[in-house]
Amino acid sequence: MDTTWIDRLNSDRAAGRKGWVALIDPDHAAADGDLAWLNDAKPHSIFLGGSLVSSGNMTATAELIREQTDRPIILFPGSPTQLTGAADGLLFLSVISGRNPEALIGAHVQAAPQVRALGLPTIPCGYLLIDGGRPTAASYMSGTTPIPADQPEIAATTALAGAYLGLRCIYLDAGSGAKQAISPELIAAVRAATDLPLIVGGGIRSVDAALDAWSAGADLVVIGNALQQSPALSSQLSAKLAPAH
Repeated sequence: MDTTWIDRLNSDRAAGRKGWVALIDPDHAAADGDLAWLNDAKPHSIFLGGSLVSSGNMTATAELIREQTDRPIILFPGSPTQLTGAADGLLFLSVISGRNPEALIGAHVQAAPQVRALGLPTIPCGYLLIDGGRPTAASYMSGTTPIPADQPEIAATTALAGAYLGLRCIYLDAGSGAKQAISPELIAAVRAATDLPLIVGGGIRSVDAALDAWSAGADLVVIGNALQQSPALSSQLSAKLAPAH
């Protein structure tokens, strides 16, 4: 288990420090070919992966990221094919919001021998898809129905069940390209239900949206598509936080 990454996150939480994560999709990185903006960015971590990686190379992208930043690279895989030993850890995601056995445990069984062979530290994480106003690749590829955005009690009790199962963090995700971000009310409900580290992503396109998520109880906000459209957002986010450490 990756005690270094999760312990750092818990230490930040205890000190009241919030953070943001840059989500890098290898397909987009391969197409854009420029990750130099990471050199000046100050994210808490880099998440690497996507719902479907078709043309990008996980190892090559991790190495490109490493050239630009010393921030930890944590895999955010959409399938067991998205594994590489070039990362610092792996979010071992279980889609606990859905009822697809492959997304709950099946893919994990397939991946486990390779994870061990690669020596990847794992972070057991409860992944909850939340309706972001439009179908997303995450819901389609996981074969699951998102939790309705106006049903915070379902998200809260699902996260609580994840905590009782021994998961180490909760990830609320509206999915890449979501029409709207997860509401502060839903985030607050999950925060009230469990004291696990809370990661929130999908549809966050501005500093104000990130501030809303942090204020509602998110410890980390994940920014993906918006960084491609506006790399300056990274410096704007970091300016709202305590100096990087």
